[in-house]
Amino acid sequence: MTPDVRPLVAGNWKMNGMRASLDQIKAIAEGVRPPLSDKVEALICPPTTLLYVATALCTDSPLAIGAQDCHQNPSGAHTGDISAEMIADCFGTYVIVGHSERRTDHAETDHLVRAKAEAAFAAGLTAIICIGETADERRTGQALDVIKRQLSASVPDGATAERTVIAYEPIWAIGTGVTPTSGDVEKAHAFMRAELVARFGDDGRKMRLLYGGSVKPANAHELMGIANVDGALIGGASLKAADFLAIYRAYEALLA
Repeated sequence: MTPDVRPLVAGNWKMNGMRASLDQIKAIAEGVRPPLSDKVEALICPPTTLLYVATALCTDSPLAIGAQDCHQNPSGAHTGDISAEMIADCFGTYVIVGHSERRTDHAETDHLVRAKAEAAFAAGLTAIICIGETADERRTGQALDVIKRQLSASVPDGATAERTVIAYEPIWAIGTGVTPTSGDVEKAHAFMRAELVARFGDDGRKMRLLYGGSVKPANAHELMGIANVDGALIGGASLKAADFLAIYRAYEALLA
């Protein structure tokens, strides 16, 4: 954890969830309450089809709702895409950009991720900018070089601590059940922090750095207690309210 930084526990539902799944969002919303919610923020990013209804369910809850991607343009002939302004119009407050699955499946570049983050800022959203190395890059000792390049190219110059979250997701750990050692995570997050402080000063010190990749209730306490880890970006474990809330409530002990 980083002193004086409010942690964020975020769930990315990916291409999962139908209307029946709204019961899980409702249960999460009911479980995210003071006093913990005053100290730790919670966020769910459902598929776009559920975005508006999910925000309506959370009007009386501190639970934030966001989207999983946005187009870099505010409008236009971009069939099938959604703009950051549309997300804001649905009362979403966050958007994930640059997730490894977008970078891989849709060949998204650092330059495009940067443009999407800028679009998010312009719409008043907070951007969760994802970075992380592949298994091959890790094996050949390039992990920190990849992190440095992606931070430099994907994070806009106008990024602020208020509107920017960085999620470190080692690609080889996403959905595999394989989790880096605490030492690996600490090293990566310390490196990111140093890079951000060098570029953004105090804003870089206050930007929230999330860890993502096979986060589950059993390892949440250990991972989120690491220096410079300011929360988690959770995939599969966020689909069930009980699992998400168990991860979220790991902070009860960490902040005691």
